[in-house]
Amino acid sequence: MSYDREMSFSRSRAFFFAAVALSACGPKEKVVKIAVAVPLTGDMGTEGQGIRRAVELAVEQANAAKRFPYKLAAAPYDDRADPKEAVNVANLIASDRQVVAVIGPYNSGCAIPAGKVYARAPVAMISPTATNPEVTVQQLSKDWIGPRVVFRVAPTDDVQSAYAAEYIFRRLGKRRMAVLHDKTPYGQGLAEQFQKAFGALGGRILSVDGISVGDKDFKALLTRIKADSGRPEGLYFGGLYAEAGLLLKQMRELGLDDPFVFVSGDGAKTPTLFDVSGDAADGAYFSIFGVPVEELPGAGRFVADYKARWGAQSLKPFDHFGYEAAQIIFDALERSGPDRERVLAQLRQTRHQGVLGLTVFDEKGDTLNKIVSMTRARAKDRSFQMVR
Repeated sequence: MSYDREMSFSRSRAFFFAAVALSACGPKEKVVKIAVAVPLTGDMGTEGQGIRRAVELAVEQANAAKRFPYKLAAAPYDDRADPKEAVNVANLIASDRQVVAVIGPYNSGCAIPAGKVYARAPVAMISPTATNPEVTVQQLSKDWIGPRVVFRVAPTDDVQSAYAAEYIFRRLGKRRMAVLHDKTPYGQGLAEQFQKAFGALGGRILSVDGISVGDKDFKALLTRIKADSGRPEGLYFGGLYAEAGLLLKQMRELGLDDPFVFVSGDGAKTPTLFDVSGDAADGAYFSIFGVPVEELPGAGRFVADYKARWGAQSLKPFDHFGYEAAQIIFDALERSGPDRERVLAQLRQTRHQGVLGLTVFDEKGDTLNKIVSMTRARAKDRSFQMVR
């Protein structure tokens, strides 16, 4: 090759690579993130993964419909259902300016401290599942720093526990109950509210005990409850499915069976309960906020789309609450543009008709939708049947 031809070839190659470099450095598509702060691993990981899938479905649908002049992205963070890790996650999320809102946390014990971090940012959070009243009530404290940024699409423990107490007292005809909780803000909150409501109806609480998350052997405690001279007619448990499943299994082994009832809240109502309890869960009662997704008039499309995207076995009990939280954020984004503080302002004006019906938030950020239902476990098909 001659010198002139070699120089010409070298210049052409240089121009080519320069063009590629300029193209790579050109304007990139704008990305706006919705953070999903839930447990993705550990005992509650299966539930958190369901919320993640529901939010990702909502984001994929919004992008496919070109609902926004930018790309949405779901950004998952694993808080492991641990309050300290939830604070770490909240700080990470708050530092990412592409995040305009947060869906989560899943657990009340995580939502309470994480909310304080998001208020200082500020960035709005909508919890799909945290039900302890303190999650939002804390924003009314004189020590609260920052604006009110916490919202939730689930009714609070006092609503759910009062409904359970009414159901046990009036529908099941029970007058004497033992109460147990797992010492977490969620479980203890449920138990305390149940005690108040059941007592107000005229029922008697014969004993109240706490266990620790991760405990395995409850036979000594259950034996004491069985031997109580007050003759308890049932056990109300505030806690999650792992301990609920073990309690049910050991109760049945001790002969605490029908007409002795086991009643718990939404944190224990998951098909994973049957992995722990086996057939022992059959006949147990579980209250839930809202109604089962299959019973919701406006949820048919969501259920079909979710199962088409993720498979029929993937749907978890509260995934539609995560999906609804995403849709509420999308509504706010349409009105505000991708700005954290404007999104927050628009969320306060929410009036969203969706999977859960009409969602409107009060001054604390709580939903005005107070529907609660009772379900009963059926072991033969690992399901929870709504009871009227």
